Amino acid sequence: MELLEDAPGSNAHEFTVSELSGAVKRSLEDQFGRVRVRGEIGRVSRPSSGHLYFDLKDDRSVLAAVTWKGQASRLAQRPEEGMEVIATGRITTFPGQSKYQLIVDQIEPAGLGALMAMLEKRRQALAAEGLFDEGRKRPLPSLPRVIGVVTSPSGAVIRDILHRLRDRFPTRVLIWPVAVQGEGCAPQVAAAIRGFNDLAVGGPIPRPDLLIVARGGGSLEDLWGFNEEAVVRAAAESRIPLISAVGHETDTTLIDFASDRRAPTPTAAAEMAVPVLAELAARLAESQARLTRCATVHVERPRQRLRDLSRALGRPAALTEGARQRLDLWAGRLDPALHGLVRARRHQLAVRPMPVALLRRFMDGKGHALHRLEHRLDAASVRRLERRRDRMTAMGERLDASLARVMTTARRSILQQGQKVVDLARRLDLALQRSIRTRSEALQRADRMRLSLGYTETLKRGFVVVHGPDGVVTSAKAARQMPQVELEFADGKVAARPEGAPPKTTRKPKPPEQKSLF
Repeated sequence: MELLEDAPGSNAHEFTVSELSGAVKRSLEDQFGRVRVRGEIGRVSRPSSGHLYFDLKDDRSVLAAVTWKGQASRLAQRPEEGMEVIATGRITTFPGQSKYQLIVDQIEPAGLGALMAMLEKRRQALAAEGLFDEGRKRPLPSLPRVIGVVTSPSGAVIRDILHRLRDRFPTRVLIWPVAVQGEGCAPQVAAAIRGFNDLAVGGPIPRPDLLIVARGGGSLEDLWGFNEEAVVRAAAESRIPLISAVGHETDTTLIDFASDRRAPTPTAAAEMAVPVLAELAARLAESQARLTRCATVHVERPRQRLRDLSRALGRPAALTEGARQRLDLWAGRLDPALHGLVRARRHQLAVRPMPVALLRRFMDGKGHALHRLEHRLDAASVRRLERRRDRMTAMGERLDASLARVMTTARRSILQQGQKVVDLARRLDLALQRSIRTRSEALQRADRMRLSLGYTETLKRGFVVVHGPDGVVTSAKAARQMPQVELEFADGKVAARPEGAPPKTTRKPKPPEQKSLF
């Protein structure tokens, strides 16, 4: 049936606008249920609602396309203007504007050439911002104490890195697990790099000195997450030196340009991160040997110079031989000269005797000098005694202070020991009380158990214990064979004769014994 029949005049069917729009929508959706459209992405709009609006175009036509919020977050490839893609979805109409559009739920690049063209365009744009400049790159630390690794925890990459680090220089490693492929790769890698940088220095989790972003080899599509702008900017903003080890040696991603150092493989990244421990030990031993040789030369060279100068000075004994010889000569002349001087003075005194007044003045002078020395000696003796008295007083004071300190220390020790004894006594009392209370509670529990398990409580509920001559009777047959039994109740015992019991035999009393009087 045709939608609009050729009916002349007023016989033509009248449609409302909504009916016509609905009919067109149904026809279009029935004809194009699910299609794949190849084209170049034009205008791209990302409003706050989360939906994604863009155009697909070729050299002659433009097709409006939309991806709803829930599907937009799961797209493997984010649409960018200028990309040539193959969009998969369904055709529908938008009655509000009388136009048709493609509801897209999957986008894939139209070929490797398109990906490479987009990658080159993105590389040039980021390079223009200066993110790849060599002046921004920092040197790697020579001996990192902590290394942060951003990679998948289940792959072979992390095992290769840990194995290489263990062989070269054992270092502490922090692993930030991320997805290294797929739609969650880029945001997780960017968040991991920023998370390591946000760790506080000296915090509970140590802040790494070096970062390694690693992944094994793969196709361009597999490594595409490391070409995303968010990852490149996170690597460029990292304050921690970063090594990029994504793919094999022939693989190149944009994070390689933004990182501080690019490694051809993850194993090579581990080799760049740490030196070889054996080589460091050899270099240290060589440096120590050089230092020892330099110190030996520094000491030996002045010593040799001193020996050379001492040979030029000659023997020290030769310098004093002349003086020693002159001393021996004058010593031999001194004794005769002294005797001659004494004889001359005696002769002079005998020829011209010394006046008595001169001798008296001489004796008086010597006497005054002797008195002065005596006064000085007395004063010195007094001062010496005073100094000794002061020294003894000071020693006594120090001894008293030492004795006081010793007594104070002893008193404090005695008080401490007494306090300890008091504490121990209090603890002993508490322990004794706890022990008595524990044993009392145990005894009460045992008594309650005895009462609950004993037969006296059972008697209170109406039961009876039957006692016979030989003990407790446990059967009716045994009770009938007894002439009399005893029934024990909760409040006493009662004698009873069982039904059908044999008659009670009476014993004849024995006659009294005849006692002879003789």
